Amino acid sequence: MDKSYIKSQIAMRQAEFPTDLKLRDTPLPVDSQRIVTIPGVRRCGKTSRMETVVNTLLSQGIARERFLWVSFDDERLVKMTSDDLDLILQAYREMFPDIDISSVFMFFDEIQLIDGWEYFVMRLYKHYSKHIYISGSNATMLSSELRTVLRGWPQEEETLPLSFREYCAFKDIDTKSWLESDLAKIRRAFYAYNNEGGFPEVVLTENPLQKVKILQGYFDAMLLKDMAEHYRLSNIEVLRYYLKRIMSNLTTPTSIRSLHGDIKSRGLKVSKDDLYLWASYACSIFMFLRVPNYSRSLQKVESSQPKFYCIDNGLRDAVLLPQSGDDGKKLENTVFLHLYRQRTPVDQIYYYQGKGECDFVVQGGATVESLIQVTWEMTDEATRQREINGLVEAAQLTGCHNLLIITSDHQEEIHLADGLTIHVVPAWRWLLTRP
Repeated sequence: MDKSYIKSQIAMRQAEFPTDLKLRDTPLPVDSQRIVTIPGVRRCGKTSRMETVVNTLLSQGIARERFLWVSFDDERLVKMTSDDLDLILQAYREMFPDIDISSVFMFFDEIQLIDGWEYFVMRLYKHYSKHIYISGSNATMLSSELRTVLRGWPQEEETLPLSFREYCAFKDIDTKSWLESDLAKIRRAFYAYNNEGGFPEVVLTENPLQKVKILQGYFDAMLLKDMAEHYRLSNIEVLRYYLKRIMSNLTTPTSIRSLHGDIKSRGLKVSKDDLYLWASYACSIFMFLRVPNYSRSLQKVESSQPKFYCIDNGLRDAVLLPQSGDDGKKLENTVFLHLYRQRTPVDQIYYYQGKGECDFVVQGGATVESLIQVTWEMTDEATRQREINGLVEAAQLTGCHNLLIITSDHQEEIHLADGLTIHVVPAWRWLLTRP
């Protein structure tokens, strides 16, 4: 590896700051004295969050020469080995020999592409600088193994595509107004958000066809680069079909055994064990998030058929093309992503399936804190009764009386004979008022 190219990238990034950015709701810590890890699906805004830190530091008078920024999502740097990583520090010190390395803010974008990067980062943190930010598109950055290697206990700042509140901010929609004209804009924005999702580049693109092309490009990059290349998979045709089948199964428990039978019936060859591995890989790159069935038995939780929620509704639509009757599925996906985004380290999200079904069982520590049903509308009496019955059954099992039904645009309180009250709320309001 030629140090001159590393120097060129460092200098180029320094010259680009400050950048013009729309802010996210939660900024990264500016000087936590810890290794700040920013994991998340590709193109969700990890780099922009780090750039916001640089903008803040520049406004505080920090010289741009004190920023060491290297992006590994680069065809030349991605070929680096862990032994080559020391060249980065050497290149910077040759460029700025008079700068105290302990005062340097270091940013490493998509560093998970380099095997052994954890030990390099730990060495930097231990011996050189306490200002280190690292981003990556793989869930290994959230693993307990990583915390063991990075003995300083990294501060995790997982990043998802935009929340609905952030989506409205990107669209310059006032979410604090109660004027009817502004509420109408919020409702329209919600319907758009539920369809196109929250990838920042897509939200800021006006042309609908261009949005689809961008999202299809994201999917291809996840499939070919993040999965096939990273995990050395060669059966691309089957992998693509398998991921689309999981997407189409949104909101219902997924039997990988059944998917294996479906794939075999099409004359495609793959082992069942490979499908289990591929599902784990897809979750590791944040394409899907897995939700188990609720039970008081850990063994039953681990052996249950999971539901797989997609990281973004727009991504799913671009891959599958919009399906009729999918509004309710996408609403449930939107609600799940918001629950996942707002969870604390002790929270767990489950679904419940017994005689009836409850879409979400939210557990904080040892206590179930809320039970949530999601339905697009409740005008049909059979749908209404099904949602109520599922909540009541889950409430009897868990002892939780915080019961909620989230709809597209309906609000009421349902008082039941046994003293339970179910709060029915519009999704657009719930997404904005939930802390």
